[in-house]
Amino acid sequence: MKTKFFIILSMLTFSFANAQQEEVDSEMNSAKGATFQNGDMFLEGSIKISTGGETDYYGFSPKFGYLLNDKFAVGAKLNYSSEKEEAVPEIKTNIFGIGAFARYYFLELDKKRFKAFAEAGLGFGQNKTKIQGIEDDTDNSITADITVGLNYFVTKNIAVTFTLANVLAYNSVSPENGASSDTFNLNINLFENIFDQPQFGLLYRF
Repeated sequence: MKTKFFIILSMLTFSFANAQQEEVDSEMNSAKGATFQNGDMFLEGSIKISTGGETDYYGFSPKFGYLLNDKFAVGAKLNYSSEKEEAVPEIKTNIFGIGAFARYYFLELDKKRFKAFAEAGLGFGQNKTKIQGIEDDTDNSITADITVGLNYFVTKNIAVTFTLANVLAYNSVSPENGASSDTFNLNINLFENIFDQPQFGLLYRF
């Protein structure tokens, strides 16, 4: 009787595991041929946390995008980060930014799972720096940039995002106490070491 019970239990366990694996395989296969279309929307973002050294850093960068067609998307983005330097005196910087972006998907590979894009963004930011025992300082900034990245769909709705390179960047900073400054960077050799400083995130399409 015990032998029959264990045989039945083993068969049920095997059947359940097999069904679960088939469900996973089916979901993975559903990412093949994933395509955007007019009216699709997505949430995308990344979280960066670095602690344990002389500097603690926390960053959160969400985005919302709306597809105008299968290749072109527009949307809004936020950025918040906090950095604390364990120095004497202690320095803490909080950064908040808001902006808009336009994204163009120009390449699809691996049965459309892999989608490369170029993105142009424009934003406004405010940096607040607190130095212990010294008057606080606030900087306002306007930024514009063009980046290159890719999405790799692991299911039909979820993709891993890699932001690979910053092709062009403009930054105008207006300190509360001090002179304004403008910087412009153009990286025409972005593929020399494309994974030098990649940013990773997740995208959810709905």
